[in-house]
Amino acid sequence: MPDCDHDCSSCNLSCDEREGGQVIQKLEQNEGTNINKIIAVVSGKGGVGKSSITSLLASISRRKGNKVAVMDADITGPSIPKAFGLTERPTGIEDVIYPVKSRNGISVMSINLILENETDPVVWRGPILGGTLQQFWTDVYWGNNDVMYMDMPPGTGDVMLSAYQLLPIDGIVIVTSPQELVEMIVEKSLNMADIMNVPVLGMIENMSYYKCPDCGSEHALFGESRVNEIAARFGIKNTAKLPLDPELAKACDEGTIEDYDGICVPPLEKFIESL
Repeated sequence: MPDCDHDCSSCNLSCDEREGGQVIQKLEQNEGTNINKIIAVVSGKGGVGKSSITSLLASISRRKGNKVAVMDADITGPSIPKAFGLTERPTGIEDVIYPVKSRNGISVMSINLILENETDPVVWRGPILGGTLQQFWTDVYWGNNDVMYMDMPPGTGDVMLSAYQLLPIDGIVIVTSPQELVEMIVEKSLNMADIMNVPVLGMIENMSYYKCPDCGSEHALFGESRVNEIAARFGIKNTAKLPLDPELAKACDEGTIEDYDGICVPPLEKFIESL
């Protein structure tokens, strides 16, 4: 690799130049699990609506007749069960865990479904977080699914690195918002994906504008959109701009994301068709 100092002890990247030829291998799906496509939903920072977008992508995909799974890989900040209104604990036998099913049949696994209380903090160091991610892949009986959406933690930390190295991710979707500060952080996620040879399938700009329900005019509350500019710079063809919709936030808070059919759905339906 370019700029390699050949000090493998300080590098976690998977390449053919690792000392002793110890290339990191992808984890295999467990027996009985077959997932056709794995899409990781990422963001450079928190607060841009990554989890709500992940939940909505899964819900829309399910409505289209696909078999869908969601892995909540944001171990320290899990929120997927809340969006789907799930409180049931996973069941299992021996070394196999069965994911919890949403009302519409989406398979979900999250650390919040295992904790004694959903508000208990997950105060774990990086290796344990990475180990939990691996177990969500190897120990969970996901069954047959057309697509799995992975809700990743924000940033470019240990869990993200473990996912890119160990899981057969087909590509990522980056969620962002219009602020210029976010643009800088988004580029970090794009550069990490490039280093790890993970394709970028598209970008979603959340809270891109607010559409007045009275007059229909659009207002850029968080600044003018920059998603097309960033996408053009990195050669990303698939983009979507989502309006700020209080009904989407309400659906996530009330655990009814599968029932949401508001103004964010049409642009995401078109976006999904291009994935």
